Amino acid sequence: MYIYNSASRKKEEFVPNTEGKVKMYTCGPTVYHYAHIGNLRTYIMEDVLEKYLRFSGYDVTRVMNITDVGHLTSDGDTGDDKMLKGAKREHKTVMEIAKFYTDAFFDDCKKLNIKTPDVVEPATHCIDEFIKVISTLIEKGYAYEAGGNIYFDTSKLDKYYIFNDFTEEDLAVGVREGVEADDNKRNKADFVLWFTKSKFEDQELKWDSPWGIGYPGWHIECSCISMKHLGEYLDIHCGGIDNQFPHHTNEIAQSEAYIGHKWCNYWFHVHHLNTDDGKMSKSKGEFLTVSLLEEKGYDPLVYRFFCLQSHYRKNLVFSWENLDNAAEAYKKLVARIVPLLGEKDVKPDDAKLGVLLNGFREAMDGDLNTAQAVTAVYDVLKSDADNATKLGAIKALDSVLSLGLVEAAEKQAEKNSASADDLPEEIKELAEKRAAARKAKDFALADELRKQITDMGYVVEETRQGTVIKKA
Repeated sequence: MYIYNSASRKKEEFVPNTEGKVKMYTCGPTVYHYAHIGNLRTYIMEDVLEKYLRFSGYDVTRVMNITDVGHLTSDGDTGDDKMLKGAKREHKTVMEIAKFYTDAFFDDCKKLNIKTPDVVEPATHCIDEFIKVISTLIEKGYAYEAGGNIYFDTSKLDKYYIFNDFTEEDLAVGVREGVEADDNKRNKADFVLWFTKSKFEDQELKWDSPWGIGYPGWHIECSCISMKHLGEYLDIHCGGIDNQFPHHTNEIAQSEAYIGHKWCNYWFHVHHLNTDDGKMSKSKGEFLTVSLLEEKGYDPLVYRFFCLQSHYRKNLVFSWENLDNAAEAYKKLVARIVPLLGEKDVKPDDAKLGVLLNGFREAMDGDLNTAQAVTAVYDVLKSDADNATKLGAIKALDSVLSLGLVEAAEKQAEKNSASADDLPEEIKELAEKRAAARKAKDFALADELRKQITDMGYVVEETRQGTVIKKA
């Protein structure tokens, strides 16, 4: 299996630290608002990665944080705390906001068939761990106190910028228009590990620490939560492409300074979902959510299907037209699976099943190429294998893609059956006569019978599964 490693900027064979076991960390949501579908694209692709690793025989332990404190509205350690901003917006406490939007996030994940990670840890549960790591960084000379805050000293590192060969001037906070410089920093690239009461007097969540009452910065939480549950050697770290800098860059800096060796071997980043106006963002005030898709009549799994039709390292452009195309393709794909259901209790041919899965494995082993993996589903349907083996292959592929294909096909089959049973006897008789006329190639009579059916207020549809007649 090869994946693109953002740290080396090339595809590499995936080899975990311990044979057969994978330690995986994914950055979780900042729960101050609903997740928009751009955020959820990242979680969908991380879900596919985890499930394919399991499909390939690995024992995976996946950990995810919940950011319920410490993430500022600016990634340059400036502005309000996002959680505090959400609490002010809705006139609730920070913890009320955190619980509501955490629950909402996992509700969305359930609708999208995203598996809950093995460990989910809110940042507010790990204050002791943050203080321990920060204290050690100070002792080692990697952190300093200034103006009441604790900063990480990036000048102590041989290499700070990991994912791109930037210079300090390229990305320095404080030199861009509209960004206020933090005069407490020794170096422009330094970042906050712990804020004290000297900066945010109205911050609701505060804890005692050796440096005064305050709260942790955003970056320290992921390092500590990962090391708490996965130890000092991490196989793969995931997140959105916008997390590369500064968040993941800072995670590497503080983690490796603390443990004294390389921390994570592979970095997996998912690119943006864009609209015609650019990157989707909560900061714009209005954004697309799973609930909005449902209100407009879309099955959330259609959005998952839409995402899987593109490679995770390409920006994906969202439009309602593109989603409509995905919805139509999903509907047709499900319809092609319905005829296979008659063989659902028949054992597949294991030898043929293995052959059918080869294309899927090849696609996924090639840097998680989900677009080709979806094509592999169509290849299964076009194959000359028996229906039971095709159905077995679809189930196997969908254990990773998680598009709910068999479940959707079963619902469609029940709907088709119910529609036929509900027809009046007169319509059933006309339908039988029409079917006989079509079989006899008497298309003029078939057309006349179709007109009689439609005149009585019913619609006749020809599908891959046969004729469907329903109330207009």
